[in-house]
Amino acid sequence: METTRTLDLIVAGRPVPTPCDVIGTGRDALLLPALSTISDRAEMRDLARALGSQYRSLVPNWPGFGARPRTRLPLGPDTLHAFLDALLAAVPGPYAIGIAAGHAAGYLVAAARRHPKAFERLVLVAPTWRGPLPTAMPSRAHWFPRIRRAVEAPVLGDALYRLNISPPIIGRMMRAHVYADPAHVTPAVIRAKHAVTRQRNGRFGTAAFVTGGLDPVADRTAFLDLFGEGLPPTLVLRPEKAPRRSGAEMDALISHGRVTSAAIPGALSPHEEFPTAVAKAVQAI
Repeated sequence: METTRTLDLIVAGRPVPTPCDVIGTGRDALLLPALSTISDRAEMRDLARALGSQYRSLVPNWPGFGARPRTRLPLGPDTLHAFLDALLAAVPGPYAIGIAAGHAAGYLVAAARRHPKAFERLVLVAPTWRGPLPTAMPSRAHWFPRIRRAVEAPVLGDALYRLNISPPIIGRMMRAHVYADPAHVTPAVIRAKHAVTRQRNGRFGTAAFVTGGLDPVADRTAFLDLFGEGLPPTLVLRPEKAPRRSGAEMDALISHGRVTSAAIPGALSPHEEFPTAVAKAVQAI
């Protein structure tokens, strides 16, 4: 069974209509897509379908992201935490499982701490906590707020944004670190991802994410500190071809000893590229 519903949430004092896919039958699950220039709830659909005989999955769009015109909000960690609080107030579950991809991981874990009865288990797929520029150029942090302001600026910002989300650039980015198999980056996939980027107000989410403005924590220690006593059992799915620096952060989390782990195929978007493998790992817990 597949339907779409819209939650009328209030976040940061503003109405945020939030479209959600509802997929499958069984126990309730919450699936959170990644945060990125090309992220949209559609990236979770095949995983939700693969889990559909066991779980009834709710798959929302994050505010500021997705294949739709976007409400303009002050995008930062406080807003995204508030969004999950509003979501869990509107659809409280309880959820048999919460699954988060990429940068959504830290937000799901923090929400599970604030709402200790909301989730029985957590699954983090290729979890990250540091945005692309802070990961690639940590010594240039003083430039990141300036870059964000430039992309958010009228006229100039839209021009800069368009230069960096052309189909060739999207394809290059996906082959470099989003998908593990370049053959999976088809023209149809690139067209769909380009359509996500061209939504009204799309540049604001990208500017925030890429420059580290949506990083849920400031450093590795703070990220690891999220995983302490009182958290539901947590599984980390570590893609075999994750980029070196992002993979090192996943390995640090796994070595921390407060989560279990499993290896899966893929790079930074295994839930989209290899949904069947991810579903099998989830079903094995």
